[in-house]
Amino acid sequence: MAQFNFDASQVAPQASTGPLPAGTYLAHITESDVQPLKSGNGEGLKLTFEIIDGQFKGRKVWENLNIRHSNEDTQRIAQSQLSALCHAVNVIKLMDTAALHFKPVRISVTVREAQGQYKASNNIKGYESAGSFSASPAPLYTPPPAADTPVWPTAEQEAAKSKAPAWARKG
Repeated sequence: MAQFNFDASQVAPQASTGPLPAGTYLAHITESDVQPLKSGNGEGLKLTFEIIDGQFKGRKVWENLNIRHSNEDTQRIAQSQLSALCHAVNVIKLMDTAALHFKPVRISVTVREAQGQYKASNNIKGYESAGSFSASPAPLYTPPPAADTPVWPTAEQEAAKSKAPAWARKG
């Protein structure tokens, strides 16, 4: 046994490092990189988002978009997600991923449950404009819908979605 002098009341406890709860958060991109996919099937855009407001300020969420891929559907989905992000931050002609950095955006986050050797993690399911962002906005964590609210779209929502341009569709 060793003598040790430590006052835990003088040090903030370590915050949870698990996934964020599902919801909508105000965030910005702090890092980005385009790298070859491990599979060799194309290139992926790696994005690091940092929550910039509310209870989870400072936490990070990562997104990987397969922007060039041998599977056309995979590539189309990733490029439509990138388009939604670009529209949300008003960078329509993206020439350098650094142009996306430090621009406030609302991200819709879900939780992917743990599977086998992989821990639970977050997925970004959508991007929206941050609107009129100020230096000290109101907290922007929106909890997920109540358990009795269906998570799938209604027939009316599906019909409306199909009429929207591709970049405006969510999901």
